[in-house]
Amino acid sequence: MNQVPAIRLNNGTLMPQLGFGVWQVPDAEAEHAVGTALEAGYRSIDTAAIYGNEKGTGKAVAASGLPRGELFVTTKLWNGPKQTWGRDAVLRAFDDSLTKLGLDHVDLYLIHWPRPMRDDFVAIWKTFEEIAASGRAKAVGVSNFRTEDLDRIAAESALVPAVNQVELHPLHPQAALRAEHTARGIVTEAWSPLGQGKELLSLPAVTEIAAAHGRSAAQVVLRWHLQHGTVVIPKSVTPARIRENLDVFGFGLDAAEMAALDALGAGAAGRRIGPDPAEFDV
Repeated sequence: MNQVPAIRLNNGTLMPQLGFGVWQVPDAEAEHAVGTALEAGYRSIDTAAIYGNEKGTGKAVAASGLPRGELFVTTKLWNGPKQTWGRDAVLRAFDDSLTKLGLDHVDLYLIHWPRPMRDDFVAIWKTFEEIAASGRAKAVGVSNFRTEDLDRIAAESALVPAVNQVELHPLHPQAALRAEHTARGIVTEAWSPLGQGKELLSLPAVTEIAAAHGRSAAQVVLRWHLQHGTVVIPKSVTPARIRENLDVFGFGLDAAEMAALDALGAGAAGRRIGPDPAEFDV
């Protein structure tokens, strides 16, 4: 039985709190990986145009035989290369993603990066308003946006992003940004929720809690996210790990354990794995 709770977005759409990410999964492997995830019980899949695996993801969705209404599919606009995006370019990119996925709509469509140096994400968001109104995306949101970027959208649009997907893990907890999201009615979604490499999952604060619960370090970190109300999209191509990452609802962390994991990010505001959204451009 799928135990994943749903979070209600600000337009009423329900989004599973735990999904399956396919960043860095080659298209040739995406069909098998996503198929394994769907068989395991995942019902939310997160891809993006730049990942190059929308076709494989779509094949897995089609082959699953699951009713479309039971699935939540996210993809993202890759607002590059170095150009200013107009309405027609955004709509073409969205149509291309739908074609590759083999779907007539997605559940969530995100602007992948703000790229503030171009000063065009507000114009892109205006086209996202059209896409949302058309029903071809049940919800629209952003990714990697800072508070000041959200301020720009709020000043020029009545449509509040449903989600902001950002780098988030105990070593980069983004507490201030998460508080901003709560105040604005935006759901926080974490990419790289387990960090990258073995650093985070090898820390004594994590491994000791894992041992106390008879769980893996990854399960403990995912549980930390869930108890903070964050949407998570762990990625793996290993079937056993795909299933393990979903098995995080039979235990809970107490207040002291949550505090110990929170403390890992104290003073670590710069502990990014990925690019700084203030500077990233392509």
